[in-house]
Amino acid sequence: MRILGIESSCDETAISIISGKKEKLIVEKSVVLSQIQTHQKYGGVVPEVAAREHLLAIFPMLEQEVPFDGRGIDAIAVTFGPGLAPALRIGVEVAKTLALCWGVPLIPICHMEGHIYACWLSNEKRLLSFLPTRAPKFPAVCLIVSGGHTELILMKDHGEFERIGETRDDAAGEAFDKVAKMLGLQYPGGPNVAKLAVGGNKDAFYFSRGFMDEDNFDFSFSGLKTAVLYTLRKHEEKLSDDAFRQDIAASFQEAVVDVLTHKSMKAIEQYHPKSFILAGGVAANIELRDRIIKEGKQHNVPVFVPPFTYSVDNAAMIAAAGYFRAQDSKNFINPVDLAADSNLDIV
Repeated sequence: MRILGIESSCDETAISIISGKKEKLIVEKSVVLSQIQTHQKYGGVVPEVAAREHLLAIFPMLEQEVPFDGRGIDAIAVTFGPGLAPALRIGVEVAKTLALCWGVPLIPICHMEGHIYACWLSNEKRLLSFLPTRAPKFPAVCLIVSGGHTELILMKDHGEFERIGETRDDAAGEAFDKVAKMLGLQYPGGPNVAKLAVGGNKDAFYFSRGFMDEDNFDFSFSGLKTAVLYTLRKHEEKLSDDAFRQDIAASFQEAVVDVLTHKSMKAIEQYHPKSFILAGGVAANIELRDRIIKEGKQHNVPVFVPPFTYSVDNAAMIAAAGYFRAQDSKNFINPVDLAADSNLDIV
């Protein structure tokens, strides 16, 4: 089975073709066109601008990578939420049109589910030799960390999800972006904070770790963000000091990693999963990856983390989720009935 994936939930226009047999997936093509430079001047993603850029990019990408008549494509998987409504609509409408013209099934995919399935793409060429080479087994505890989401999900089987924890306020990725602005860093903020943190002392400042000791699996990062703001105001004379800024970034990052790792291991202790999955854009953060892998090993649970290429938004992960959804025809949808849902929930 060959699946065409389409992703346009934010500021990456992406298409991919994957083929699969049972749980062995092969990425035949994966093309991502980023809009980072377009949105840098605005300090963040402007939905209407993102939609315009998607429209300009997606047809040339399809013409170059996919046969005009859809020859060899067995189904189309498309992100229909969550995300920026104007951006989502471009991908959804293109997928609907292609499905109708080619006469192939259409599979709507939740963007967060796609991030989880990025781990199924990393079996062929593991970049880290000490990570598992097989596919995740169920039940699996999944930590999804992105700009808009921070949640712990219990994945009981393909397509079966139960939320066991979530953020009460800011997502971890959102906190990274806001701290980046405080430090005068360019969009995208998260990766730039991580780069700045490399040269810093993570113990220079102790920032609050929201809900760290609460008897639940929820998160809170608004207090952490505020603590960073007050610290910067208290030391305004040092804002131009590179060493100071590096220490702030490193200490902030350490607080986020502490909370995410602590809650994840607590979930492992309670649910005794056969696998742990780290997914979402923030899964590209090296400090978080290293800590989760290390502590997962101590808990004797295989940890699955996508390669960096598939941690950020891409269409291969959407096609991968579509592949497993396509095993049951009840997941197909009549193209005329599909609409983008910016507030879509994985559960």
